[in-house]
Order: sequence, then structure tokens, then C-alpha cells
Amino acid sequence: MITADEVLELPAASRIAPATRLPLPIAPGASVSVVIPAKNASAYIGETIASALAQGDVAEIIVVEDGSTDDTIEIVRDMHDPRLRLMHNDATGVSAARNLGARHASGDWLLFLDADDRLRPEAVAALLAAARGAPRAVLVYGDYNTIDSEGRQIGRRDLLKGRSKPSGDVLTRLAAGNFIVNGGIVLTRAEAFRAVGGFDVSLRYCEDWHCWCRLAAIGEFEFAPKLLLDYRVHTANTMNAAVRTPQDFFPAVTRVFDDGLILARLPEGMAGPLRQAAEVHLVTYSAMQAVRFGRYRQAFAYLAMVGRRSLKSLPRSAVRVLLTRFGI
Repeated sequence: MITADEVLELPAASRIAPATRLPLPIAPGASVSVVIPAKNASAYIGETIASALAQGDVAEIIVVEDGSTDDTIEIVRDMHDPRLRLMHNDATGVSAARNLGARHASGDWLLFLDADDRLRPEAVAALLAAARGAPRAVLVYGDYNTIDSEGRQIGRRDLLKGRSKPSGDVLTRLAAGNFIVNGGIVLTRAEAFRAVGGFDVSLRYCEDWHCWCRLAAIGEFEFAPKLLLDYRVHTANTMNAAVRTPQDFFPAVTRVFDDGLILARLPEGMAGPLRQAAEVHLVTYSAMQAVRFGRYRQAFAYLAMVGRRSLKSLPRSAVRVLLTRFGI
């Protein structure tokens, strides 16, 4: 039987032949809509919106307020810019908030920015440039670094200069594990996003991975090798992430590998090994999170789970967990 790691090393000839994909139109003045779901985000929402307003290529910013009890609404209303819109989502969750913003967006491209992160200067311009060079792409993405609650850089991903991630037909690689991580580094064609149904509101975690997989089933991706986002790690999201376990993520694995659109485009006979690879990826991610929050005994337990699923995957997972300890 093919192992989880061997799936990622298969030659292209062994994969299913993709359907012919014609170049898609990219207008010279293609517009971008930034969608920001926000719930009790008063500490950072102003900075987040400002980082989006500073992008010269952004046509509109849609803040979807999701049942805040703090000053989030007042802060947004006090920011006067014709590109800024405020909507309300009645506390039905982040996926529903993003979907609502996307339905009302007028831009050709969508970027989903979390209310506590911030775009780096010229981030959107870099993504649009990558899109113009890849006319078959339905999604373009870059990379991020991490900052603390005060905005100080704590990640060291700048040490990974020259690192390349997949472009083109990426579905097989993506089904084996989400390599995009944060919607703030992604531009997706609005038409394509709506065509695949947006984010699945039934998923509590990894709903973005499922959506990216559906997009990869209908079009190509393009990687822009730049740090485009400051991803904030602070008390609120740290506490949320620290208590997650692999079992929290496994419903998304089931959803991806029960999805007819995705399965129809995977290589024949590969769904099982790819599912194993995805589980290994998510257990490894859980171990990485445990290390970030100093829960080393838990991290070792998760690495043991990796070993039980695939001994061959264990060294690679252990290296990823070790790098996390150094902010990489």
C-alpha cells in the first residue's frame, strides 16, 4: 500500500489528467473586495481596517459584525472612508459572516482578512501581479509571519527565503494537508468562490481547507513567494488554539473526502492514502500548536499518534514541530 508520504512524491504522470482549463479574463483594473468578519474585535479592528485601506488596489472593505458586545461597531462607524461598509450577521459564526460579505461584494477578487491580523504594504498588489501571470488561476496566495498582541514580530518565517509552495493543479497536494493556513494571504476569484458554495457553515474548524480544496477541483492556484500578512498571536486566539485537539479537526477530513466534487478530481485509488496524509498533517499541526503554548507532553502524545498512523511520516512531523519551537 502507498504510504501517506509517498503520495506527495508521485510523478505527475501517475495523477489523474486535469480537465482542459482555458485562460480566465483578468481586467487591467481588476478590483478586490476585502471581507473582515468581526466579533468583539475592538482591540485590533481599527489597525486591521487601516492596513486594508492602505492597499491601493482595494475597491471596498466589508466588515461583517457578528454579534459584538464591545465597541467594535462604534470603531468601524468612526472610520470614514467611502470604501468601508459595515454589515451585520446576527452571531451565526465566522463562516456565515464571510459568506455574507462575499455575497454582497462587488470586487472581481475576494480576500478574507481576520479582524486581528494586518496586511503588509503592497500585499494585494503582489497577489494581483501573481494573478496576472497565471491567467488560469482561481486562487493566488502568499505567506505570512506572526506578531504578538503589541504588533511585534515573533515569527521567523523570513528565514525561509526562497521557499516554494505548489502552483498549478494543486488538488492532490492540498487534499494531503492545508498549506495555505490563513485567508489573509489569499485572493480568490469571486465568481469561483460563489460557484463552489463558499465556506461550509457546518464545519467549526478547517472550513477554509475544505473550500480551498473545492476551488482546486475547478481551477489552478498560483503561489506568490512573499510575506504578505502579519498573523497576530495573542491571548484570545492563543487560548482558543491551545485547547484544540486532532479530534476537533477530523470532521473536516470526513467532509473533504466525502465531497463529490473533490473526489471526482482526485487520482483513482488515492483517496485513502491522501486521507491518511491529511490526518497526519492535522495531528502534526496539533503538536505544533501544543509546542507554541508550552504543552510539551501533549506534543509528544500527538507525535505518537503520527507514528501510529505512519512511521515513515514521523521524522518529517518531528522536524516541523521542532521548527515551531524557534518560531518558523
